[in-house]
Amino acid sequence: KEALMAAYDRFYKGDIAQEFVRGCQEQGGLITMKDLASWKPIEETALSVNYKGIDVYKMQQWTQGPVMLQALNILENFDLKAMGYNSAQYIHTVYQAMNLAFADRDFYYGDPYLQPNEPITGLLSKDYAKDRAKLIQNGKNDVSIGPGNPYPYEGKTNPYINLLKGRGYEMDTTKRNFTPKHDLGNNSTKEDYQDRLWRGTTSIEAADKEGWVVSITPSGGWLPACIAGKTGVGMSQRMQSFVLDSTLNPFNVVAPGKRPRVTLSPSLALKDGKPYLASAVQGGDTQDQNLLQFFLNVAEFGMNVQQATEAANFNTNQLWLSLGGTKTEDRMPKPGQLLLNDTTKPAIREELKKMGYILSFDDRTSGPINAIYFDWKHSTLWGGSSNHGEDYGIGW
Repeated sequence: KEALMAAYDRFYKGDIAQEFVRGCQEQGGLITMKDLASWKPIEETALSVNYKGIDVYKMQQWTQGPVMLQALNILENFDLKAMGYNSAQYIHTVYQAMNLAFADRDFYYGDPYLQPNEPITGLLSKDYAKDRAKLIQNGKNDVSIGPGNPYPYEGKTNPYINLLKGRGYEMDTTKRNFTPKHDLGNNSTKEDYQDRLWRGTTSIEAADKEGWVVSITPSGGWLPACIAGKTGVGMSQRMQSFVLDSTLNPFNVVAPGKRPRVTLSPSLALKDGKPYLASAVQGGDTQDQNLLQFFLNVAEFGMNVQQATEAANFNTNQLWLSLGGTKTEDRMPKPGQLLLNDTTKPAIREELKKMGYILSFDDRTSGPINAIYFDWKHSTLWGGSSNHGEDYGIGW
């Protein structure tokens, strides 16, 4: 413990901190020695919902983690197994559920340690999810999906009704800017951005025979981040996930000491009080989309953990992007845009087109998923890593 604290003090208060601050300020940054010395890790209670007997845990609402919990609550109202894995009806239903959850994420998520307080109890209410599920139209994409009103489901009145009325896809976006100045000259193509999206984050799952399990998703200073002097440390790019306009999200407006609403989203699931699944993935806004589908692959369709990590996923772009771009219009939702794996059958493609979807295809529709499945019946742990990226499993 003494060695760990010595390393901690050197990084946050010692010579490394001094060089970090010097290198930051040299490039126009605002970080001070006091900022670093004041930083402390926060131990938080995870949020959870129960999906058909499985308790799924995610980090609090300063991450996008609860979006998966909301989607599961919505999807619990449908017979997904009867629809069939990656059938047109299944893809449509999950896509709509994700859109409903992301619409809430984009307006209601933020740092719970600063005012205002997010209505997380209402957002995770089963009754709220049931009412949101009723909005899903059979056989048609809803291009007008927006944030709901979770406040009555926790016995409160929504103080942001007027903001909700002023929110939409047609708002004036000419004078708003989301990204740091050092990104303004970045003329990377969409393909370059997608490639960085898959590579910029890492995930680690670890477990032992006693039932201890860890799921983490570290990410922050990926290139082209500014490097802090001679430290070799890339400064976090996560501030670009703040907003400046409360019309977009009154809970995630930039403020001193505040954490931006990040995309990082490790997952744990318990069954009968014991570890069941640990999983994480990289990929920005697609993280919880792909973790949701991974979970359903196991829980609904009986795939083993390796099959579930390799399975073809699909992604929605009908959400406000958390990263990239230099103007609001670069981040705006793109209703109906659906990324499918290029193995998707022609008949399913045609059916989805008839529902109003704008299709695109790729051989890779997910960041690399890493996961551990706990088989208590046979006293074994099963690791799974998707068949792309640099992820792998080790057992000893």
